[in-house]
Amino acid sequence: MLDKIKQQQEFDEEISRTQTEIQEQTLKYIGWELHDNVGQLLAYANMQMNMLATKAGDDMKDIVKNTSDVIKESLKEVRSLSRSLNNDVILNIGFEQSITNELNRLKRMKFASAELHIKGEKKELPNKKHEIVIFRILQEFFSNSVKYSEAKSLQIVLDYQPSKLIIKASDDGNGFDMESTDKGAGLINMQSRAELINASFELFSKPNEGVQLTLTYPYQ
Repeated sequence: MLDKIKQQQEFDEEISRTQTEIQEQTLKYIGWELHDNVGQLLAYANMQMNMLATKAGDDMKDIVKNTSDVIKESLKEVRSLSRSLNNDVILNIGFEQSITNELNRLKRMKFASAELHIKGEKKELPNKKHEIVIFRILQEFFSNSVKYSEAKSLQIVLDYQPSKLIIKASDDGNGFDMESTDKGAGLINMQSRAELINASFELFSKPNEGVQLTLTYPYQ
């Protein structure tokens, strides 16, 4: 019986790992498409607008400039989003910088404030791939804040302690009643990713009191 339970646990863990790998490959592919295809189209459109600006009359120059500025900003957002979807980029630029970049992108898009605070002396995670998993959990939290919370601010705290890293994410949005709200795909994804790296996952919310996520990641 114990052997069967162990085999089932190993099977479930392997399924979770496989699903995560497939998701990461899909996100990477979307990131490439955004950068290479959509990014190239926006860059071409911007070049065309610059050419048009040299021939536009005085009555059209402001309109051309405003349109060009919108295209430039769109190109910037597409490139920023494509980087956040590519796990190789996340590993290359680092865990903390990836979070900062994502918060800056969200601040430009929606939030009045989106800040990262770091406590303690930084310690490298024993498995670099776990940085990606934690980052994806935070991305899911951000996504829910954007879609549902009507929050104006986000705050992330990375608390480096001797034996564990405690990550706290919070928003000041609508919140929700945890007892009456069904678990959505986003919450299930966050929980399953946390289990994959042996991290404890806690989510707390009340109506009109925002949402707080606490992720405790042991170094060993």
